[in-house]
Parts: sequence; C-alpha cells; structure tokens
Amino acid sequence: MHGVDVAAAIDAVYHSDWGRMVATLIRLVGDFDLAEEAVQDAFAAAVEQWPVSGIPDVPRAWIIQTARHKAIDGIRRRARFAEKLDRFAMAGPGASVAAHDFDPDQIPDDRLRLIFTCCHPALAPEGQVALTLRTLGGLETDEIARVFLVPPATMAQRLVRAKVRIREARIPFSMPDTREMPARLEAVLTVIYLIFTEGYTATRGSALVRTDLCAEAIRLARLVRMLLAPPPGDATALLALLLLQDSRRDARLDAAGDVVLLEDQDRRQWNHAQIAEALPLVEEALRDGPRPYALQAAIAALHCQAAHAEDTDWPQIVRLYGVLDRVQPSPIVSLNRAVAVAMVDGPRPALALIDALADDLERYHLLHVARADMLRRLGAPAEAAKSYTRALELVTNDAERRFLERRLREAQAS
Repeated sequence: MHGVDVAAAIDAVYHSDWGRMVATLIRLVGDFDLAEEAVQDAFAAAVEQWPVSGIPDVPRAWIIQTARHKAIDGIRRRARFAEKLDRFAMAGPGASVAAHDFDPDQIPDDRLRLIFTCCHPALAPEGQVALTLRTLGGLETDEIARVFLVPPATMAQRLVRAKVRIREARIPFSMPDTREMPARLEAVLTVIYLIFTEGYTATRGSALVRTDLCAEAIRLARLVRMLLAPPPGDATALLALLLLQDSRRDARLDAAGDVVLLEDQDRRQWNHAQIAEALPLVEEALRDGPRPYALQAAIAALHCQAAHAEDTDWPQIVRLYGVLDRVQPSPIVSLNRAVAVAMVDGPRPALALIDALADDLERYHLLHVARADMLRRLGAPAEAAKSYTRALELVTNDAERRFLERRLREAQAS
C-alpha cells in the first residue's frame, strides 16, 4: 500500500464528505463540538491505520463508524452527557464497519437538517451562516473570515457564540415545520450560495474549483425549492444562478490547470443542458421582481446566452448591476459593476469607480486585480505591477496565484 495512495484517499473523502459526516454525527450526538472533534479524531485514526490495514471498501462508512465510537468515548468522558450514553452505545465499541450501517440517501437530509438548525432565528444572522460554513462546508475559521472580510479572531468569536446559543436555547437538530421555514429561508439560501461560492473559487489549495461543494450546493438548492410549494422566487433564482455559474466550470481552466478568463473561454465546453434548464427559471424568478438572486441570475444568463464574448450585452449588464447595487448595496457588487462599466465606457471611468472602493476592499485581492487590469489597459504597466503585487500578497488559491504571477511578469516586461 503506497503512502501516497492512502494520503490521496483520505484527502478525497475529507473534501467530498466532511460536511455529510459531521451532519450525521451531530444527529447522533446532538453536540456540534463533539461531532467535529470525533470526525477529526476518526481522520487521525485513518492516517495511522489505513497504511497498515488498507483503504476500506467504503472509506466514508469507516470514518463515520470510527467517529461514532470516538464520540461515545467523548460522551463517557463528559459526565454531563452520561444519560445519553446508553442510547448511542447500542452498537457497542466492537460493532463492525460496513457500508450498510449508513444509508447514503439519508445523508443529504442530515445536511439539510443541519442548515436549518444553524439558521434558527435565535442565532445572529452572521453566526448562522458562519456556523453552517464551518460544520457543513468544512471551512477553517480563517477561510470563513475571508468570505466575510473580517479578522479571524472576530469570526472565531461568532462561531463560539453561535454554538453556545444553540446549547442554551436547546435548539433541536431537526427540520422546522413548513410554516416556520420562510423565517429561515433567507439565511438558508445565503448559506447554500456561499457553499457554492467556496466551491466555485476555492479559498485555498491547488485547485480553483471544488466540484464537490458546487454539486452539493446545487443539490441543496433543488431540495429547498422542492420543500416549499409554490417555490419562492428567491429559491428559484438561486437554483438558476448556481446552474448558470456552474455551467462554465469546465472552461475556466486550461489543460495545465491555469485560469482562463471569461472572454477567452471555449464556450463549446460550457454545459448547455444546464443553461437550458436555468434560463426558464430566471424568467420565473424575475416575475417576483428585481430581487438580488434574480438579478444575479439575469446577469449570468446574459453571459451564457452570448455565443461569443463580443456578443455579450454589456450595457444591459451594467444596468442590472446598477439595480442590484440599489437593491442590495455592497462594495463587491459595486466592484463588479465597475468591471462591467469598463466593457462599455473603457477603463478610465471604471478605474475611478474601483479607486472609490479602496478603503472598503483593501484586503480583497480581486479589487487589486481589477485595478491592475484597468491600469494595464491604460498603458501604465508599472502602476499595474504594483496592484498585481498587492493582489499576490492577499491571494490564497494556487491557480489564481499562478495567473497573477504571469500577469505581473507581463507588466514588468512592458
């Protein structure tokens, strides 16, 4: 058994199934910290045992069963959970690890149940989203902090407060009644959107895209839309948006794994079946009015409907971003609008808009990327190189880093 094979197997199950396993353990033990700790201990056990015993036939089942045993040990150590021991120790520490111990079809329900638990109205909105990204997406605290553009210490405090609140309020790990779902829907959709966002452009690592997170976010969006009848416009819009964004996945990297910009992508590689599914959903969502997800889906639809980059209806995209900025003001929305303005009016007015966002987005690497691109197009390579250098100080994904290093070399050579 090669060590690299074991390491690859462990890494694969970690990235594809972390959230599923934590959700399953939370259902079993009813405690967020204990569930995470047990799953982490199970992975540590895999690192020690698999090189000797071999990779199990169903790695996920092995990890869950081992984590369950670790959780039982943890409960034994925690006197306040003693009354739960009999319920969770029924199988006994010697129970065999088999695929049939866990029904894969039940796991998505656990994940959806976890989202609705984390999005309980008793939790602060920022805590709802952060806790779900931590437990379901497996993101580290510093990664979640970058999503929210806050310091890691601030995010750590939010996570602790959210977990304490769940214990104090005795929030059950269960799906709410359909009458209670609308109160949680906005937070649930935000969580699904951010899970997809992390999958679409991974915060760190060698891969730009985490297809496991993208696929899971789309599946969860479908499930949420099916839960409520008639489907809320926001749920429909979110599903359309994710399908459209994901449709471009295969064209975003070249054969060497390097970033390919939207205007340079081979549009024949786009998933046109997904686009065809999404476009009617965009129209359906827009009938509910100019809501944020519907507007984003409409922008994505305009990109996907253009057979060639030069066919893109940039004036309409600028208008839609203007509406989105009024409906849901955000520095990132304003940055995206500025990039679209450059495609209509040129880089100079766009650069002025980008510079106006510098204070809000100083630690957001894409602000500096956009600024560098405008300066490059204006024939100011030395200034562009400064912005590329700043972006490189902030970027954490290896594929993006390689792209920026190439652009920096080009600017310096000019």
